[in-house]
Amino acid sequence: MRDFLIRGVICQSRDPFQISITEQGTVVVTDGVSRGVFTRVPEQYQGLPLLDFRDQLILPGMTDLHLHAPQYSFRGLGMDMELLDWLNTYTFPEEAKYRDLEYADRAYDVFVRHLRRSVTTRAAIFATVHVPATELLMDKLEASGLITRVGKVNMDRNCSDAVREPSAEQSLRDTEAWLRAAAGRYQRTAPILTPRFIPTCSDELMHGLRRLLAEYGVPVQSHLSENFGEIQWVRELCPESRFYGDAYRQFGLFGGDHKCIMAHCVHSGEEELQLMRDNGVWVAHSPESNINLSSGVAPVSRMLRMGIRVGLASDLAAGSSENLLRAMMHAIQASKLRWRLQDQSVPALTLDEAFYLATAGGGSFFGKVGKFDEGCEFDAVVMDDAALEHPQPLSARDRLERLVYLADERCVCAKFVGGERLF
Repeated sequence: MRDFLIRGVICQSRDPFQISITEQGTVVVTDGVSRGVFTRVPEQYQGLPLLDFRDQLILPGMTDLHLHAPQYSFRGLGMDMELLDWLNTYTFPEEAKYRDLEYADRAYDVFVRHLRRSVTTRAAIFATVHVPATELLMDKLEASGLITRVGKVNMDRNCSDAVREPSAEQSLRDTEAWLRAAAGRYQRTAPILTPRFIPTCSDELMHGLRRLLAEYGVPVQSHLSENFGEIQWVRELCPESRFYGDAYRQFGLFGGDHKCIMAHCVHSGEEELQLMRDNGVWVAHSPESNINLSSGVAPVSRMLRMGIRVGLASDLAAGSSENLLRAMMHAIQASKLRWRLQDQSVPALTLDEAFYLATAGGGSFFGKVGKFDEGCEFDAVVMDDAALEHPQPLSARDRLERLVYLADERCVCAKFVGGERLF
């Protein structure tokens, strides 16, 4: 059923700085697309089937702009390390296991099952360097009903032998074979080019990925300015670049003529921020990850006011949970500490801004997604907060804020992606 009415307490972002709430509102959905939010349904739609969720909160489905599927199995481990040590101690040894398809099958089953039950409806996902395991993950995500972009990771230097690809040539050959195999195979799942980050990708590999981008028209995702040690490493590897993002630009992998997600951007300087804005790069803000790996806190509210595209990310497994409600909470809390302890010229994030990041901000990477406005694809999660007991009357906004700080997947009672009901 892709033509219906859905009624409840409708919450969505009016703009990046303000939440709009419609008590007992109705969203009209035809062919999986929203026709708007109404307090009185237009006559031409009144005969459509009604899904009446009464007093429950109906939120736009949330987009996770950056997470690592193979890392789900070791979330919560190694959180006393910084980035580069954590990669070598936990990440690379775990990702090496995905050459074994039996292991990949078990691990990805767990990951996809949990992601499907969460508030996430769309995601940009890192897999591993292994083509068969990446295809297996894409098959499982396609069956889940979620809409995702999945990347076979590229890395041919400066990493564990167990996950290093033999050469740039082999990495590019495998990547192109994977792109060809994915073409026309899926409806909801699509590839995204995924150089892990510049330290693990040779110049030859990066130039080759640009050629594949030009031929296949796929977007790009990677990491940027997450950690001081990483930034210094890039300076040494790319001395001709003015800053980290400029190195991606020189390889032709930093937006402009293609969609591009850069995760973290904790320590991006003024030139880098301006280049991201000018090239239409999406920033995947990963607050819990940046806390856990001692990376810092990105100036997200400043990015929003500059007009940079910003979405929210769990960054599993440096982030401990796929729950983007919790990521919203961490984004607000981290920004308060940044404001108090580091830079009072950058205000802390508000609830309204964090909600925007999780919904319309990240959703825009996938098109008209993350709102219920006319013409937006209908992604939604219906939240039942009855278990969050309280003795006092609460406004709809109060209930929404409590969801951010208290709720998890147990509060999700219905979920829609592209107009299709998953449960």
